[in-house]
Amino acid sequence: MQHEIIESTLAAGGRVLIAGPPGTGKSTLAATLAEGFANAGLVCIGCDPGSPAYGAPGAACVGIARGDGWELVDVEPICSLDAVRFRLPLVEAAAALLERTAPGPCVLDAPGTYRGAPSAELISALARRLRADLVVLLERGDVAELAAELDALCVRILRLPASPLARAPSKRARARHRTALWNAYLDAGGIVCEVDVDALRLIGTPPPLDVPSAWQGRQVALLRAGGCVAFGEVVGLDAARLRLRVRGDPDGATALMIRDARRARDGLLGTAEPFPQGVTYRGPRDPRRSKSARAASLPRVTETEGRDVDGDRVGTASTEPQPLAAAELRPVVHVGPFTATLLNGVFRDPLLLVKLRHSSRMLLFDIGETPELDARTAHAVTDVFITHAHIDHIGGFLRLLRLRIGESSVCRIHGPPGLAANIAGLVSGVHWDRAGEGAPRFTVAELHPDETLHRFAVHAGEQTARLLEVVSAPDGRLLDESTLNVHAVTLDHLTPVLAFALESTVEINVRKERLAELGARPGPWLTALKQAIAAGRCDELIELPDGSRRAVGELADFLVLIRPGTKLVYATDLADTESNRRRLTELARNADVLFCESTFLSADADRAARTGHLTTRACGEIATAAKVARLVPFHFSRRYETDPGEVYREVRAACSSAVMPQAVRHE
Repeated sequence: MQHEIIESTLAAGGRVLIAGPPGTGKSTLAATLAEGFANAGLVCIGCDPGSPAYGAPGAACVGIARGDGWELVDVEPICSLDAVRFRLPLVEAAAALLERTAPGPCVLDAPGTYRGAPSAELISALARRLRADLVVLLERGDVAELAAELDALCVRILRLPASPLARAPSKRARARHRTALWNAYLDAGGIVCEVDVDALRLIGTPPPLDVPSAWQGRQVALLRAGGCVAFGEVVGLDAARLRLRVRGDPDGATALMIRDARRARDGLLGTAEPFPQGVTYRGPRDPRRSKSARAASLPRVTETEGRDVDGDRVGTASTEPQPLAAAELRPVVHVGPFTATLLNGVFRDPLLLVKLRHSSRMLLFDIGETPELDARTAHAVTDVFITHAHIDHIGGFLRLLRLRIGESSVCRIHGPPGLAANIAGLVSGVHWDRAGEGAPRFTVAELHPDETLHRFAVHAGEQTARLLEVVSAPDGRLLDESTLNVHAVTLDHLTPVLAFALESTVEINVRKERLAELGARPGPWLTALKQAIAAGRCDELIELPDGSRRAVGELADFLVLIRPGTKLVYATDLADTESNRRRLTELARNADVLFCESTFLSADADRAARTGHLTTRACGEIATAAKVARLVPFHFSRRYETDPGEVYREVRAACSSAVMPQAVRHE
């Protein structure tokens, strides 16, 4: 009886919307109805961009049942797999398809979403905008909120229990299915083309153009007169030229739509992380207090004793709780494989902690005095990069030294000439008669002006540093590893200082679904292929497991995804000179994030010149000239501690990419 209601609605040329939780058999029912009414010209509009039954993911699609499958008739992209977040574009895309579809019976396959007000709004909007004559609600679990929303539309609702055999596929299975559909869509007539970004209006949620890595693999739609003329994905971005693989005719396009659907490193189509990758400001840690107490208040800093190396007053902490202030926040940046935290915030001694994703390894840039460094972190630190030996940049070394007692690995320290003697002096000032085999050990690499590295051994219990070797360091290269490298330039702070660039290497990821299509098993040949790609040997032949030989360039286009590396630059304590600007700008060119000192306001430029520091304006201008994606200013003079907002506003006036705490943005 209930199924007769569905059949009679379709027989009369009506529209049936099928809704319900995921895994309740919506798409199976839609396919059954489409096959049964194929002779009546029934079409199905798939409205689930994330888990479509047919067609192209990231879009609403029109399909017709053909034998044992679907024939794709029409597509309207939204460039997202998130039906709820982009519910208005999805509803409008489905409505546009309906307008282009010939009159007759129609099944509307809704997304498998049902919890919360946004989901209810989406399903009811589809029913209303697409003028559904009947809503079939497949029930499993609590669908009361969705049913109530539909009841308010005065549309006929048929509530059916989901089949006990219906099961929701796993997240991985859904990703593989949608990727197979996307590959099939692009393979059926896809072309590779280039477009000039400057000639197009960018709509949706485009990432910054000066971060090419954020564009690669993104779904895009080229539009003309409001309609889609080509749909595909970004292959690469070079300057203002986008290389695309699309279906359709891109000629004459006037706009480009891009949202968050993106092919991931493993080749699977998913949702991209928001850009910029998380840049947040958090309060200092205090293990003695609960998380809620730390969020509510922090100790007030009073300026009562001491002065730092530049003559500014250094405060002592009282225990009187105060509201969390912008001056007390510390920036935390998630970018590529790095999570970087200014442990001491923007006013206290510089210390940047960088954690490597998918690894316990950590790096330190400068090591000012800090209570934030704990034993677990200290034991995970493999490398320390010190700009210079002023006490606010090296004063925390004794804490690191103490925490590494008992750690057997050697910690590497990198910095300017003379650093080995500085470190040896700090180590030799302690009695090590009871440390035994647990005494800390270090190697210190000094970068000299002739582009050589002088490496020294500094071991607890030995009075002086021992020279180990002198090696070449072209372009200031300090580390050169398979996954990352670090190089430095020498700047002037009225004493030599180093600025550092940390870069992850280019990522070459094999697309597993394409490997299966190739019929080749993984093996050493893939390593050889990656090495040849990295070296640019595109004409070289690679032998596959079946004995055949294919060109590297051909295999690269078909089999791998190449992602540029991530670049993080750290620079502090430098004078505003033409040479410093030029050298730092080149080091930071196109960096994903630049941590740069912004010590004095422009009104205090004379003080900046006397002490060899940057002003807010100089900091912003260097970042702008280097075209960095994000600027995180820090190392502010304590004279501005009561009003850090003025510092941020001046930096932001010179660089639109400067990141500001929310507390300052909303002042």
